[in-house]
Amino acid sequence: MLTPKFDNLVKQLRVLPGVGQKTAQRMALHLLSQKRPQGIALAQALDMAMHDIIECQQCHSFSDDKVCPICQDPRRDDSILCVVETAADVMAVEQTAGFRGRYFVLGGHLSPLDGINADDLHIEQLIYRLKQEPIEELILATGTTVEGQTTAHFISEAAKNHVNKITRIAQGIPMGGELEYLDSMTLTQALQNRSFL
Repeated sequence: MLTPKFDNLVKQLRVLPGVGQKTAQRMALHLLSQKRPQGIALAQALDMAMHDIIECQQCHSFSDDKVCPICQDPRRDDSILCVVETAADVMAVEQTAGFRGRYFVLGGHLSPLDGINADDLHIEQLIYRLKQEPIEELILATGTTVEGQTTAHFISEAAKNHVNKITRIAQGIPMGGELEYLDSMTLTQALQNRSFL
């Protein structure tokens, strides 16, 4: 312990994922001893982000305004809606530059063991959106975990009367993967999701 204020800084840095006590101490010491201007800029950026970044009213991703830039973009395809668990998933798909449809962020996945059910996610708003908008295809891009699969199945059942085409992102062997190193579940998924050449 150096000072109560230093201890508080370390404690607050530990809220970040993957940051333990020692890493938080190193970060705090680095900011205080070598990067004070950058530390002040970081504090200001955090303060601004925590107060000004909100949830988009249409897709539930993060936004500076009521409607995010993706939802406002007239070049996006309104007929395709990609359902993801988190805003981080939107960022991951956007980095591929291969998807030009719209998004819908659930805010997590179903997990009865953790007490997360359909009422805790944005599933009701998703179904409402499917009823109101001319969406041709619903892409379920939830995780490949048991919870992600369960969430995809639940949404598929709830949405099947409101959209013509429901698809699931492909699963299986990653690029460069070797069969002998794959677990049986991944290999089973790859065989079930095989495609024509």
